[in-house]
Amino acid sequence: MKQRTIKNQVSISGIGIHSGVHTNVKLLPSKENSGIMFVRTDLKENNIIHAHINNLHSTKRSTDLKYKNAQVRTVEHLLAAISGFQIDNIIIEIDNIEIPILDGSAKIFTQIIEQAGIQELEEEKDYYEIKRKISLFDESTGTKIIAFPSNKFEINVDIDYNSKVLGKQNATLNNISDFQNKISSSRTFCFLHELETLIDNNLIKGGNINNAIVIVEEEINDDKLNKLRTIFNKKDIRVSKSGILNNLSLRFKNEPARHKLLDVIGDLTLLGKPIKGKIVAYKPGHKNNTKFAKYLNEIMTKDLKNSAPKLDFNKPPLYNKEKIKTILPHRDPFLFIDEIRDIGEDFIIGVKHVKSEEEYFKGHFPSEPVMPGVLQLETMAQAGGVLILNTVKNPEDYLTFFMKIDNAKFKQKVIPGDTLIFHLQLISPIRRGLCHMHGKGFVNNKIVVEADLLAQISPKNK
Repeated sequence: MKQRTIKNQVSISGIGIHSGVHTNVKLLPSKENSGIMFVRTDLKENNIIHAHINNLHSTKRSTDLKYKNAQVRTVEHLLAAISGFQIDNIIIEIDNIEIPILDGSAKIFTQIIEQAGIQELEEEKDYYEIKRKISLFDESTGTKIIAFPSNKFEINVDIDYNSKVLGKQNATLNNISDFQNKISSSRTFCFLHELETLIDNNLIKGGNINNAIVIVEEEINDDKLNKLRTIFNKKDIRVSKSGILNNLSLRFKNEPARHKLLDVIGDLTLLGKPIKGKIVAYKPGHKNNTKFAKYLNEIMTKDLKNSAPKLDFNKPPLYNKEKIKTILPHRDPFLFIDEIRDIGEDFIIGVKHVKSEEEYFKGHFPSEPVMPGVLQLETMAQAGGVLILNTVKNPEDYLTFFMKIDNAKFKQKVIPGDTLIFHLQLISPIRRGLCHMHGKGFVNNKIVVEADLLAQISPKNK
């Protein structure tokens, strides 16, 4: 599948359930590989918060994100709606601290996204594929979350709160495309004793009995009812025969379980990539949902460090050899890097097509040619040189010099016919012309060489 964004800008407004503030939300299309980002338009600087587990701030009754001074609260329902439409890239402009609770579900968010329309982009989706069983168990809550390999994203949720009213419930989503019809309208819920605690802790300033299902386990006296009538400014508050406050009609018999499934989707969106895998969750909650997302992110990051970048060689490179010559001063026979396939603020991906006619093979084991390890490092360093020279104006006026090589390892031989893919990542920001990088070289998705490189750029003739 291709990456997705929305076609048109759409807006919605409402009250935050915990803060009670009024927030205007605007959803805007975004470009490939930009991800999901919140923009606090009421802040002058540092106002962008990427929807990523690294920016998790709090899970106290909701999922809250923070980056530097910018914070956004209760993001889970909107993120669930975005994932429900399999959207990868979107800008969410907000002018206050909390996403509106609306009706307590993701239904209205899905409606405005449907109104905006879906736009397919050119780049392919970058999935995180579950390759093995991954488990999390929280002894204090009894929560279990397990991920299994699957060729699609599917979720199964069980809840059990020892509640006579709720009983044991299950909800299943076999295909994310069914989210809008089967899951999105399921509202948040809490027990009456939790509601009283939330009120006492000033946590539901924007709540009302129409945007949350309130479960009543025991009979409540008139004093408690009168207190609730005062808090919610509503005279007609009562408990239904089914044990739900104010006789609110359930949209599904298992609406609470479906809402917990909705929350799992929203919280796992913080992984930053769509998942291919089956998630089985028992008694999930924001704390453990995000803990599991963090665990998956750690595994994914470790796996990525040891996996070759995925490249489409049917597409032209970002820099071919002729363009590389406009940046690097090297020339044949000492220009080894053939292509630059991707470059970012802190990384670069280069390619070396190892050919039998290369000059050094004439003398380096001619009967069984092997690319010398020092030339593998030199090729890696040339890719790093493009990264560092890309940060200055007029790169042709500079030279790059090796300062240090540490932790060099050669793990298997490189021979003619191999395609050597290099991935270099900055270890620290570039300062005063010094560039500290960790590089890996891959052949057939296996690491063949890696090292820490320190290089410096200097103006020519100095």
